[in-house]
Amino acid sequence: MKKLIIATRGSQLALWQSNHIKAVLEEQNPGMEVELNVIVTTGDKIIDRPLAAIGGKGLFLKELEEAMLRGEAHIAVHSLKDVPTVMPDGLLLAAITEREDVRDALLSEKYADIAALPKGAVVGTSSLRRRMQIERLRPDLIIKDLRGNVDTRIRKLKEGEFDAIILAAAGINRLGLVESVAHVYPISLYEMIPSMGQGALGIEAIDDAKVLAIVARLEDDYSRVETTIERDFVDTLEGGCHVPIGVSATVLENDDVMIKAVLGLPDGTKILTDTKIVSRELYKTIGRTMADEFIARGAKELLKDAENMMLHK
Repeated sequence: MKKLIIATRGSQLALWQSNHIKAVLEEQNPGMEVELNVIVTTGDKIIDRPLAAIGGKGLFLKELEEAMLRGEAHIAVHSLKDVPTVMPDGLLLAAITEREDVRDALLSEKYADIAALPKGAVVGTSSLRRRMQIERLRPDLIIKDLRGNVDTRIRKLKEGEFDAIILAAAGINRLGLVESVAHVYPISLYEMIPSMGQGALGIEAIDDAKVLAIVARLEDDYSRVETTIERDFVDTLEGGCHVPIGVSATVLENDDVMIKAVLGLPDGTKILTDTKIVSRELYKTIGRTMADEFIARGAKELLKDAENMMLHK
């Protein structure tokens, strides 16, 4: 191929991610031109309402996928945590890159970590998953919705609208923003379980042999193992962006995999959680097995209650 086109959102983080993949592809394929096609998505336009109330993270992908299906781009670069588990006809999750830090991070101008936040402190997040786990850890805090790109969110923190905000550590690291806020606290997996796929980039591509061959070199085996487990867990639960689910799989040094999962009500009052350590060889089945165990404990009913809670908020 002489030219490859990447569909991308115009946010600072999306452009960083797409330019990063562009540079890698150009290095791997000398002489091939890689171009960005910047698209403003519905999710970028509607910033005055909670994400769960307007259709979830899929709003950030739909227009990019439509552009690829129209022939206006060959691939799109996504934060994998935003990519639904079912792909549209004609498109594939062609590669998953090496993961950055998978954890969430608490950012604050005054307070060093979650424990340091005073009673009644205002914490900003647009994620039902983060809300659920913060409510569980610290029911004395006030959780308020936070939308906008990373810069907007940090500006709102600095202007005093929030005492702390929670973002993905990977985005903070990629944009080099660790020094921009007084305190950046990576939240341990024992305090907060991340979203499926967090920290990895997912490369969505048209179903074309030449394109898939080029993209295949971006694949990371460890990331594929971990995120397959995570995505299977969420897919089996039929848990979209309207419900709070956290799941994180980590390949350990001995090649076992540690899986931590949590789901429940957004207000943290009812929660199911589990941790397993299994052989890496089970990675194609363990996500669904673990989800079935959660379902036997009442997960489907709990998630339905969570969805109703947000719809009638």
